[in-house]
Amino acid sequence: MKTTAATGSEHLPSGSYSDTVRSLAAAQKRAAPGAPPYSIYVNRRVGRYLAAWAFRRGLTPNQVTMISAAFTFSALALVALVPPAAWLGVVVWFALAVGYAFDSADGQVARLRGGGSASGEWLDHIVDSVKIACLHAVVLISVYRFFDLPNDAWLLVPIGYGAVASVSFFAMILNDQLKANRGDRRSVAHAATNGNWSWLKSVLLLPTDYGVLCGVFLLLGAPFLFFAVYSAMAVANAAHLALALVKWFGDMRNLDRAGRSGR
Repeated sequence: MKTTAATGSEHLPSGSYSDTVRSLAAAQKRAAPGAPPYSIYVNRRVGRYLAAWAFRRGLTPNQVTMISAAFTFSALALVALVPPAAWLGVVVWFALAVGYAFDSADGQVARLRGGGSASGEWLDHIVDSVKIACLHAVVLISVYRFFDLPNDAWLLVPIGYGAVASVSFFAMILNDQLKANRGDRRSVAHAATNGNWSWLKSVLLLPTDYGVLCGVFLLLGAPFLFFAVYSAMAVANAAHLALALVKWFGDMRNLDRAGRSGR
């Protein structure tokens, strides 16, 4: 998702669109073992095709980021303003999924153009932060306005889900920054694991995959089913965060020990 300061068309490929796609595939970052499957095996691939299209038309990574934002926030506005319906679920899912694919594409465009910039990475993370904060807020608005809840206490579900999502995003960014500042460039998410555990971990992490959450909006035509699945996702994400925080705090203590032993 990192972007670049390069501008103009001087880096545009001389080959075909297919050549650009192949170049992106060859330069693709290795997936972390056990990474959420939709994000890696679907979204990254779709993003590759969008990145090749954007790159060949001279779009900058920041412009791709803003295209992603336009799709995403249009979908979120619809959730808040329009009563749930089957057609709405399809439109919202499609817009969120396209926005997510463009979110993957901006970093791939940056790699084709020679690397990322601090300003581009900042913009990308800010857009992601606003998206995370707003997604569950618009669900709260929709549930309050249009859903027939048996008890107002159910409104705590999107409130809690939003808090969990925000803390998870901040913690992952903070983990990487603290590790990088202390000379350990390995992301917490890139811990080694064996093949069998990797597949099991991918399945277990499905509820934490943003692409899966986008798919839940396909159920908007059946509000009770949508809210039931959404609530189950909230519980799963809260459980994952609780376990992950313990793991991540242990990682930070290991960094402290490594720093003291290195003096």
